[in-house]
Amino acid sequence: MTGAYEEYLDGYSGILAGVCATGRRLSREELEGLRTRGERAAEAGIGLRELVRAHLAAARAARRGLPHGTDPDLLLAAVEQAVDAFAEGHERAQKLAVRQEEAARREFVDDLLYGRSDLGRLAERAERFGLLLSHAHAVAVARAPEPFEDGAPVSRGVEASLLARFGTRRILLTTKDGRLICVAPADEPEVLAHFAKQTYATADDSLVAIGRAHPGAGGVVHSYEEALGALDLADRIGLDGPVLYAADLLVYPVLGRDRQAMADLVRTVLGPLADARGGARPLLDTLHAYFDAGCVTTEAARRLALSVRAVSYRLDRIHRLTGSDPGDPTQRYTLQTAAIGARLLGWPDEEL
Repeated sequence: MTGAYEEYLDGYSGILAGVCATGRRLSREELEGLRTRGERAAEAGIGLRELVRAHLAAARAARRGLPHGTDPDLLLAAVEQAVDAFAEGHERAQKLAVRQEEAARREFVDDLLYGRSDLGRLAERAERFGLLLSHAHAVAVARAPEPFEDGAPVSRGVEASLLARFGTRRILLTTKDGRLICVAPADEPEVLAHFAKQTYATADDSLVAIGRAHPGAGGVVHSYEEALGALDLADRIGLDGPVLYAADLLVYPVLGRDRQAMADLVRTVLGPLADARGGARPLLDTLHAYFDAGCVTTEAARRLALSVRAVSYRLDRIHRLTGSDPGDPTQRYTLQTAAIGARLLGWPDEEL
C-alpha cells in the first residue's frame, strides 16, 4: 500500500526513527512538511482514509527497524502527531477547494440570473453545473418571512427532496437575496411543481412564483425576471399563493402599461363607489372577492365572512352606483378590469 503513496510518505520513516531515538516531539518544520504533503494529496484527489492507512502501514514497517527495547509509546505519539498534521493539511486543501467552488458557483449564478457575462462563455460554465443553455429553461423563485440561505435546513431539505425524486437531471438550486431559486429544463415542468410543493411544505408562509419557459441563456434571465415580477405583483395587489404562474398574470402588466388610461377607467367606473356609506373600500373588497371566487356569491360570502344576503346587497349597491351589473357577463368585464386597475394603482387608498 505504501508504494502507491510513496511521494506523500517521503521522510516519514526517518521522522519516526528520529523521534524514537531521542524522545523529542516533531519539529515545526517537520509538521509543516507533513501539512504540505497532505495538501498535495488532497489536490491530487486522494482520499484521507487511504492515506491514513498508508501512514499506519509505514509505521508498522518502521517499528520493525527500531532498536530492541524502544518505548512503543514514543512511536505511537510520533504517529499521532504526524497523521494529525497530514490530515490538517489535507482538510485545509479540501476546505479551500470548497470555498473556491462556492465562489465560482456564486459568480456563475449571478452572471446567469443577471445576464452579465458573454453568452458563449456562460454556456461553457453552465455545463459544469449541469445546465445546457442551448435548451429552454424555466425558473421558480420562492420567498418566505425567514430568508433562505445556502446550507440552511430548509434549503437542504428542498434540495434533498429534488435529488431523491429527480437525481441530477440538469437542475440548479441556489439562493439569491434571501430567496430560494430553482432552474429546470422546460420539458420537465414537474421539477418546478415539486420544488414549489416542497418549499411550501417546508418553509412557513412561503410563496413561489414560476416564470415562463424561454430558450437560451437569456431565457433564464427572462424567466427569472418574470418570477420576480409575479412576487412583486403579489405584494402590490394581494394575490394569494402558494404558487403563482407568470403565464397566468400576463394581463396585469398589460393593463398597467398605460397608467393614465387605467386611472381614467378606475375613476369613471368605480369612482361613484366613494359616495357609498363607509366609502368605496367595503364595496371594492366585495368586488375583488366576487371575481376571485369565480363570480360565485356563496364563495365570495365565505371569503368575506359575510352572509350571502349581505354580499348580494353589496353587489346590488355596486350596480346602482356604477350602472354596471357584476352579474351581467357583458358589464362584468368592465367592472373586473377596473377592479384590477384599482389594485394596481392602490385606489382608493391612493389618489388617482
